[in-house]
Amino acid sequence: MDNWIWSHHTASHAFDTIILIIYNHQGPCMQLTKCLFSLLGRLIQSSPSFGIRKSMSKPKLQLLFLFSIFIVFLCFFQGKSSPLELEDDSWLDEEEDAVNMVESHQSSRRRCELSAGKWVYDQSYPLYDSTCPYLSTAVTCQKNGRPDSDYEKWRWKPNSCSIPRFDALKFLGKMRRKRIMLVGDSIMRNQWESLVCLVQGVVPTGRKRVTYNGPSMAFHAMDFETSVEFSWAPLLVELNQGADKKRILHLDLIEENAKYWRGVDVLVFDSAHWWTHSDKSSSWDYYMEGQSLYTNMNPMVAYQKGLTTWAKWIDLNLDPRKTRVIFRSMSPRHNRQNGWRCYNQKQPLAYFSHQHVPEPLIVLQTVLRNMRFPVYLQDITTMSAFRRDGHPSVYRRAMGQEERQHPRGLSSDCSHWCLPGVPDSWNEMLSALL
Repeated sequence: MDNWIWSHHTASHAFDTIILIIYNHQGPCMQLTKCLFSLLGRLIQSSPSFGIRKSMSKPKLQLLFLFSIFIVFLCFFQGKSSPLELEDDSWLDEEEDAVNMVESHQSSRRRCELSAGKWVYDQSYPLYDSTCPYLSTAVTCQKNGRPDSDYEKWRWKPNSCSIPRFDALKFLGKMRRKRIMLVGDSIMRNQWESLVCLVQGVVPTGRKRVTYNGPSMAFHAMDFETSVEFSWAPLLVELNQGADKKRILHLDLIEENAKYWRGVDVLVFDSAHWWTHSDKSSSWDYYMEGQSLYTNMNPMVAYQKGLTTWAKWIDLNLDPRKTRVIFRSMSPRHNRQNGWRCYNQKQPLAYFSHQHVPEPLIVLQTVLRNMRFPVYLQDITTMSAFRRDGHPSVYRRAMGQEERQHPRGLSSDCSHWCLPGVPDSWNEMLSALL
């Protein structure tokens, strides 16, 4: 036995085990390893008894073997950095992370940053027209007399990946026997109308309907047993009327709104605009927390308190194995110059002179990072800020010839979005995330 470095059993077992590992792991890095182990295999098998004689020096053989093992480990570590596809639904995995993924457990891995990119003019858009029967009059800008239509033909292109064109059948297939609910304010209603118009065209007339339940409404694709729902909750927390008819914003109460969110498979939230209204246009007279009543509070402090109440409800009441939660960031307004900032704008902005991160987005990110439940932050703020051309402006209602000639006397809406338009890109992103 002194004439042998390894016995037949030891050499054969080690060789077979490592070969199995190598050929189950694919990748260009493994080619060198395969060559090294092929050489080592021939050396081992060169003896009738599958041993290795002293004719090959012990140090050289051991060095070759150890070097091959080292290459295997390098290849496995390299393999863990492979990119993720957009369709991959592993965003719920606690090991995944991204710039726009805010979870309580984060790693250093980066995914495609969907919010960083540019608007690309595409003649094949829009994906539906303003005759969609589910659109509110206030967003059907073409029907209301807007003379230009290029704002309908822009699609969002991230820098390092692409968002697939919205496929209604594929979306409904993914959502078969499921409920998706968009929760928030009138801009979320804007997005809901966009999503319904994107899917309704493939559903036969007699197989679709809309139902209402309190502050919620739902579009049903009956053959897919799918519902696309909207629930009105602009502040997420409760806004009630007191005994003296004063409006009270309860920063720590949410159940009256949240009871509609139970049993939903995909929840998409937004809440920011109502929190940032000026004192003259705010929708409440008092803040209330516990038994304490406040007439004044920093809006961002109040926003943080309200979001924290929402976050606690999500953490305590939802199961991430059954429900996905997405929070859509604040839709930008182009309301400067008394709402005329967006009037007669026909092209997206080409660039920003300086990048501004809205304070509500910073507050939102902080709250989401402290949650146990994995919530995806869908950041649409920057991409939408380029699109001052996409608002209804004065075309929020049908106008007569006289009004069209003198539009400056009309109010201008630079908060909501014409449809078809910008929210369609939000929904293409949402579909890709699902």
